[in-house]
Amino acid sequence: QVQPVESGGGLVQAGASLRLSCAASGRTFNRYTVGWFRRSPGKEREFVASITWSGGGTSYADSVKGRFTISRDSDKNAVYLQMNSLKPEDTALYYCAVAQFTWTTIASTQARDFASWGQGTQVTVSS
Repeated sequence: QVQPVESGGGLVQAGASLRLSCAASGRTFNRYTVGWFRRSPGKEREFVASITWSGGGTSYADSVKGRFTISRDSDKNAVYLQMNSLKPEDTALYYCAVAQFTWTTIASTQARDFASWGQGTQVTVSS
């Protein structure tokens, strides 16, 4: 079982950038779509971005398009979320998740398609 581990969160001011990292513990996740989700206080968990196993397909939530970029490095067995122009409304606990099935060609936006979840890394953006 692939267990994702997130890092890179922190406290920043609005307009700043952060890069979140997701590493695989136990096995490689180079065969899986990997996604980022977030949960803000008092809100439901929401999709942020995802990337297919090949890196050739990506999906983004409308709220982050043009500001966030998801990428992966197969050699390092890692997935990244570059977050630019951060806003206070981006404040949330960010989760990395690994898809249930291997070799999928669609970068899913649905939480039900992801089977393994990390513990999350906190991102706080002050105004």
